[in-house]
Amino acid sequence: MNNIQNPILRGFNPDPSICRVGEDYYIATSTFEWFPGVQIHHSKDLKNWKLIARPLNRISQLDMRGNPDSCGVWAPCLSYDKGTFYLVYTNVRSFDGVWKDTPNYLVTTKDITGDWSEPIYLSSRGFDGSLFHDIDGKKWFLNMLVDHRNGKFFGGIEMQAYDPVGQKLVGKVHYLTEGTVLGLSEGPHLYRENGYYYLALAEGGTEYGHAMSIGRSKDIFGPYEFHPENPFVSAAAKKNHPLQKCGHGDLVQTQNGDWYTVFLVGRPLTTLGNCTLGRETAIEEVIWKADWPYLKEGGCVPRFEIPAPDLPKFLHEAPPDRINFDQKEISLDFQSLRIPITEDWCSLTARKGFLRLYGRESLNSLHHQSLLARRIQNFHVCVTTSIDFQPENILHMAGLVFYYNTGHYHYAYITSNRKGTQKYLCIVSSDNFKMSFQEKLVDIADRESIVLRGDMNRDKLQFYFSLGEGKFDKLGTELDAHILSDDYVREGSDRYRPAFTGSFVGICCQDLAMNTHYADFEWFEYKEIN
Repeated sequence: MNNIQNPILRGFNPDPSICRVGEDYYIATSTFEWFPGVQIHHSKDLKNWKLIARPLNRISQLDMRGNPDSCGVWAPCLSYDKGTFYLVYTNVRSFDGVWKDTPNYLVTTKDITGDWSEPIYLSSRGFDGSLFHDIDGKKWFLNMLVDHRNGKFFGGIEMQAYDPVGQKLVGKVHYLTEGTVLGLSEGPHLYRENGYYYLALAEGGTEYGHAMSIGRSKDIFGPYEFHPENPFVSAAAKKNHPLQKCGHGDLVQTQNGDWYTVFLVGRPLTTLGNCTLGRETAIEEVIWKADWPYLKEGGCVPRFEIPAPDLPKFLHEAPPDRINFDQKEISLDFQSLRIPITEDWCSLTARKGFLRLYGRESLNSLHHQSLLARRIQNFHVCVTTSIDFQPENILHMAGLVFYYNTGHYHYAYITSNRKGTQKYLCIVSSDNFKMSFQEKLVDIADRESIVLRGDMNRDKLQFYFSLGEGKFDKLGTELDAHILSDDYVREGSDRYRPAFTGSFVGICCQDLAMNTHYADFEWFEYKEIN
């Protein structure tokens, strides 16, 4: 039997918004502080998905310099109407304190893999904005309301008309609902079916109580009654299920008339434990009974595996394990932190056959890091890179980093002594911003280039190095990979920190003296071990 195994988008791919155009399906997911903003995957069979675009690729569309960790792009909404793709997104600029700065924007395009428009500002009343195209031609913008009074924060769901000619919100702001008893209502999506308006909400918080709720009303303005067996999707009551944190989803109808829902999930290493891969995207079959959507197999807990729909197979080549930096473009798998990938700090032309990173700020910076990384999408990965780096002082560093945020990472790097007369391999680990060093582990003064490797197996990480001939030796002690998870970051902090991303692995370079010294990387290899 042809089955779909969940999750369909592995690794950090949360808050899915799905859109069908003819026989083509697209899912947009959140990217938070990673640039370019928003991931868009494409499929024709709902089983096999290919990353095809990151539309927010200009500072004019997305300026995240200074954004806190896990802020930036929250919960995009991708939709299509009369030949145009619409993408709504929030750029969360601040989080601490009772006030949140949450400007929402809209960009459009005729070609989903082409250039997207300059952003249209919508409002800053809340986040998780979405756009609904009604059959009468009207367009409606929905968002959750940030209510700062008495520590409430989640203030319910609002809606306002969008004028596509004037390119702005117009008219009265309509308050639709405060949600269900699950609380923490966000992520609204609106649909029209069977003579009703249906409102999907993310509720219960984005941890182990997470859920997807469904309401309906004959009138778009409400009142909305909620599903008689709410929540629509949740694993909160089944603690040993392999898919946890299920919620924040969207609905789609196939060209054959079948219905599906996509939603975020987490796969913990242990029961209700840490999810080092972050929040991922899963899918389930939906049927309709008495004008309510239900999961096809009953209940609200999604299956780990479902039957694939009767749709044409969508086959595409898997990306190679090894990327040689003799290409003209950076692989789409890579992203940077908060800023565009530009020639002034990340160059494929400065040295033929190499990628040159010009060192800039530290791994703790919220502004201008020289870091290029990709998602970790499997519980066991082996990542290797070849580096040519000649540091001249203790402020020059370059290497291989396993990264969650500015306060949680493990970094194997090359550096020098104060005078630049010696060169060493070192490791620094940051756990809740407390840094520990394994210094001068290996003297490599006589080596121009070196190969670094990291083997991350579930909750353990071991670095290795090679001086040639394919022989690898251990570098430093075994490290705790738990720290590269949402759960650990939230639980280990003395105050609530936003932690909504996932583990990344990449290459980076720092010049904390002049922001000019560089490192050359010849290749990067990412292997998943099953």
